[in-house]
Amino acid sequence: MFLPILGFFLLVIILTSFFTVKQQSSALVERFGKFKSIRHSGLHFKIPIIDRIAGKVNLRIQQLDVIIETKTKDNVFVKLKVSVQFKVIQEKVYEAYYKLEYPHDQITSYVFDVVRAEVPKLKLDDVFERKDDVAVAVKRELNEAMTTYGYDIINTLITDIDPDIQVKNAMNRINAADREKTAAEYEAEASRIRIVAKAKAEAESKRLQGQGIADQRREIARGLVESVDVLNKVGINSQEASALIVVTQHYDTLQAIGADNNSNLILLPNSPQAGSDMLNNMVASFTASNQVGEAMKRAPKKKKNTSEDEEL
Repeated sequence: MFLPILGFFLLVIILTSFFTVKQQSSALVERFGKFKSIRHSGLHFKIPIIDRIAGKVNLRIQQLDVIIETKTKDNVFVKLKVSVQFKVIQEKVYEAYYKLEYPHDQITSYVFDVVRAEVPKLKLDDVFERKDDVAVAVKRELNEAMTTYGYDIINTLITDIDPDIQVKNAMNRINAADREKTAAEYEAEASRIRIVAKAKAEAESKRLQGQGIADQRREIARGLVESVDVLNKVGINSQEASALIVVTQHYDTLQAIGADNNSNLILLPNSPQAGSDMLNNMVASFTASNQVGEAMKRAPKKKKNTSEDEEL
């Protein structure tokens, strides 16, 4: 009975003498409480009862998120979330395990110290614009402090900047007001352009309209001159010709007024002198019209077949 029990205990001791270390990890072996060696990934052997595994260290990159509340240069309280990415240096596993009992607390303390030293130098807008500078300062300070303890700071990132809710609302109102101001400026400029374009169009229209009226009056004057010349050739003097033209224009005006349905009333001069003058003019005009008709009747008609001598 004794031999099987002894064999069983020996088997257990032998089996517990072997141990494995996972990839990207390191194990620290102590002998009678004193550091003996560092074992990396693979299968290893230790002396039973005498040697023991004191602990294992993770060599992979780890991340620690630290939330810090501090104030800026313009006395605005803001919360920053700093993400620190770090790992244990493989050659300094001993320092990382034995020199620091709570490495996360140590890193957090350094982050608080650096952020609360850098952010109060900046205004709130500058914190958003220069957050990378703050992150670089944190990384530099952490590297100087933590390298001694076997930790390598890979990167530090400021992943969130959260001001007080009232400050954020004020910033949103400022931004909205600025955008409304810009929109108003663009609308005013567009309105100015429309007014200028309309004014130019009206000026061009008036210029063309004036030019058309001037051409019309010029042609009317030329026509009147030609009419007077024709009437003078048939024996009507200038005064009678003018009266005839006035009568003709008078009837043309009456015809144009009568063609419009909206024309209901014609106002004529009511003074006796004006009525007498108008009657005299009309009589002279009728007389001139009769003279023109008589002159046209007396005028010899040209024969269709005329000889060359008559034409000469």
